[in-house]
Amino acid sequence: MSYLRFEKAQMTNLQESLPKELLRTNRSGAYACSTIVDCNTRKYHGLLVVPVPEIDDENHVLLSSLDCSVIQHGAAFNLGLHKYQGNNFSPNGHKYIREFDCDKVPTTLYRVGGVLLKREIVFQHFEDRILIRYTLVDAHYATTLRFKPFLAFRSVRQFTHENPIVNKDYQEVDNGIKTCLYAGYPELFMQFSRKVQFVFQPDWYRGIEYTKEQERGYASNEDLYVPGYFEVNLHKGDAIVFAASTSATNVRGLRPLFDKEVSERSPRDNFFHCLVNAAHQFHVEDKHGKKYILAGYPWFKARARDTFIALPGLTLSIEEDEFFDAAMQTAEKGVRNFMDGKPLTVNIYEIEQPDVLLWAIWCIQQYAKEKGLEQCAAKYGKLVLDIIHYIRADKHPNLTLESNALVKTDGKDRPVTWMNSIANGKPVVPRTGFIVEFNALWYNALRFGNNIADTLGQAKVAGELKALAEQCGMSFVSTFFNQYNYLFDYVDPEGEEQDWSVRPNMIFAAAFDYSPLTQDQKKNVIDICTRELLTPKGLRSLSPKSGGYNPMYIGPQVQRDYAYHQGTAWPWLGGFYMEACLKLYKRTRLSFIERQMVGYEDEMFYHCVGTLPELFDGNPPFHGRGAVSYAMNVAEILRSLEQMEKYKY
Repeated sequence: MSYLRFEKAQMTNLQESLPKELLRTNRSGAYACSTIVDCNTRKYHGLLVVPVPEIDDENHVLLSSLDCSVIQHGAAFNLGLHKYQGNNFSPNGHKYIREFDCDKVPTTLYRVGGVLLKREIVFQHFEDRILIRYTLVDAHYATTLRFKPFLAFRSVRQFTHENPIVNKDYQEVDNGIKTCLYAGYPELFMQFSRKVQFVFQPDWYRGIEYTKEQERGYASNEDLYVPGYFEVNLHKGDAIVFAASTSATNVRGLRPLFDKEVSERSPRDNFFHCLVNAAHQFHVEDKHGKKYILAGYPWFKARARDTFIALPGLTLSIEEDEFFDAAMQTAEKGVRNFMDGKPLTVNIYEIEQPDVLLWAIWCIQQYAKEKGLEQCAAKYGKLVLDIIHYIRADKHPNLTLESNALVKTDGKDRPVTWMNSIANGKPVVPRTGFIVEFNALWYNALRFGNNIADTLGQAKVAGELKALAEQCGMSFVSTFFNQYNYLFDYVDPEGEEQDWSVRPNMIFAAAFDYSPLTQDQKKNVIDICTRELLTPKGLRSLSPKSGGYNPMYIGPQVQRDYAYHQGTAWPWLGGFYMEACLKLYKRTRLSFIERQMVGYEDEMFYHCVGTLPELFDGNPPFHGRGAVSYAMNVAEILRSLEQMEKYKY
């Protein structure tokens, strides 16, 4: 029996099936995303969503959906599903679904009377082309399939509505048509593996509604343009492949192309393989051959902090060292552009954030643990020492090295950490001054840099870094460790303010390979995180006992902004928590960590099938929220699984 399989009762119950989403990507930035019953519930959903750099740096929905109807004896049974205003669903094609399987490729089995129709979807790697194969598994009589494409041609952040300027022209191409609704967009080719009849019948389908946008307090309805429909006759056992693409398709090669793409997909037959499959979706290569890590789907781009935190788990933990090196090569260009004060030559955002360079060193450190210190020093040693020198020389615009050997930043007026939500133009969590994870990262970087310098034979530099690390370690403990045996989240020396909030950022000081804390101090940090922050979905961003606890990430944008880092739970933080537990307690905590993993494996069957969403409510039942698939979460759980294996033997 398949791992990711949903029965008829689950599929036909929209209360169960509509919240479950499905994501397919091409590893070049394009994706297909919808619910498992093919009813779009977000403006980000679509069958063919692609970057259009000629317009902007956003993705654009070209083909929103494709309705398929089964026609026998003149009666049509539409298998599609759309939600219209007034909570009206039509044409209710989900009632024909017998089962849905997502083991290798998403496969839906429909039964309409004596007709059994199988639909399989695959997104061609590195091409803006979605492929759908329909197989007439069983039929007692001659059967016609009718395909009706719903077109949007708009940014994922906008809506389209009926208008007089839409270009309704189309041209016939091999086994299909091509069309382009608006100037500046690429042409959309819709073609089949066998000859079909296209009937031009232009119309607008008005008032289609997206429930997820309603929940998020946004505008939620649009009109979609349908140029007409395609028809083809099939007999029992016949199959036809549909391709939607921004370039012409060789229709004679569609069937072998589909088979080839399926053969290259790894099965999602267990928890680990689901995470590996999800990890690959964040691996992106642009048209210039540069490799990136996308922060998440469907709205995130490549962000610097996310790249360095997620890269080890998404590559090294699944033995894909080549992609680590390629993505690191791209990221290093961005880092050096920034340190040299030059315009960025790579498409990585937020590289100016003050902790990014520190996370880059942590990322390289994980490479050293996998490949050995000598190999790491030869490949990335200069970058590590250059970053440390850059910070020591006070060249960073918002990270200064103070006389106590700690690093300080200004976060009063704009967010500078991963807790970056803004409300009314101000940070919701204004962390400023000496920030706990910044300085845990800095101490770890100095100690690691000392090892790198030693390995490279730079004795003078190694000595300087060792001395600075010792001073930093003493200052860290005296600054952050309080009388209640946990760490302040930040200390602002200018305002003489200490943040007593119990937050998860202290866990990094216990999890990193080099920590200024004693074993007892680490134990105290882990204990308070366990008592006040731990959930089955990761660590809360704020303790329920601290002021301002707001764990439910729901409602309109402002309401969600105030909850974003005020109690919501984050799996990637849970990854560092599990690392800290294993380092301190070794094998005695393995069974505990395995029980924690159950909470993450459960998510393979909810929200976005086979991956982990961005965050969870901090209170039961811990609903998944935010982006449907989030790189740092997938990466840290993969890294935790790898660490568990090492402690087992």
